Amino acid sequence: MKTILNTKYVKKLLFSLFLSGMTLGFAQEAETAESTPKFKLSGSIDAYYRANLNSANSGANYSAPGSSFANLPGFALGMANVIASYEGEKVGFVGDLVFGPRGTDAIFASPMYSLTGNIVNQLYVYWNVSDHVTLTFGNFNTFLGYEVISPVANFNYSTSYLFSYGPFSHTGLKADFDLGSDWSLMLAVMNPTDLTEFNPNGKYAYGAQLGYSGQFLNFLADDGAFEIDYTGGFDLSESFYLGINAAYFDGADDTGFAGVALYPQYQTSENFTIGLRGEYFAETENFGAIGTGVADSSVLALTLTGSATIGDLIIKPELRLDSASDDAFLDSDGQPMDNLASFVIAAVYGF
Repeated sequence: MKTILNTKYVKKLLFSLFLSGMTLGFAQEAETAESTPKFKLSGSIDAYYRANLNSANSGANYSAPGSSFANLPGFALGMANVIASYEGEKVGFVGDLVFGPRGTDAIFASPMYSLTGNIVNQLYVYWNVSDHVTLTFGNFNTFLGYEVISPVANFNYSTSYLFSYGPFSHTGLKADFDLGSDWSLMLAVMNPTDLTEFNPNGKYAYGAQLGYSGQFLNFLADDGAFEIDYTGGFDLSESFYLGINAAYFDGADDTGFAGVALYPQYQTSENFTIGLRGEYFAETENFGAIGTGVADSSVLALTLTGSATIGDLIIKPELRLDSASDDAFLDSDGQPMDNLASFVIAAVYGF
């Protein structure tokens, strides 16, 4: 009996050692896989249909909101976005190229020098100096605002006035600091805003961002102008989210604007979410942003968007009403009017 017990014990011991060896081997393989640099290709494709409900849909009387992107009539193209990235343990890069109308509008200040400057959305390298410090060098999209250039990362397909009249991109050096306890800090020195290929005048812009638990206070100073921006959001329940964006801009040439946008979103099922963007945007001085050039004009824009996912495809039907304080739009007969109702349905594929 003693011999049998010993034999069983030895078998169990050998089997345990075998399992331990396998576990150690798997752990070593996983650790090696995690430390192996990763090359990734990602991006998006988008297209849409747009129609005015109380204005012309072609010709000289055609009207569109005073915000960026998704403003072309009928069936229209967004952009093809291709992002090549390399993620190492310490260093990496991102090369982000855009093709199509949305990309052209996003890189509106290029080309400045290169014939292909208008397809470079982002082009930067980064260095993880430590677990708490990352340096980024090159051309990167702005850190201000709630919305971004890529339609994949936005809930609404059309964009806000705050996004459209804030900065799009910067070229320079930024340092991100993880301060611990959900606090973060970013400091940056950059070329003049949206002049991404090179510095044409020897002047520089300076940026800062203070973050806490998903809430961000942003600051940008650029040649006598400055912008202060708050971006954040809260999960009010498992199904209900509220995003917030507020900004104030003071230009160097007696211009300025201010505004606030709320983004309540309710997830009705695993594959469908409905959301509203309610935005108030106003010129604080003679900025001429809304479309008429009239001093101190303002606009209230309400955008109701549905988002249905089918695998990697997102279908976004959208109703939008822009109501301005002055006659910023034209009706079908070419007569000025102060509001515009429009409909958009977009298809966005992310990969």
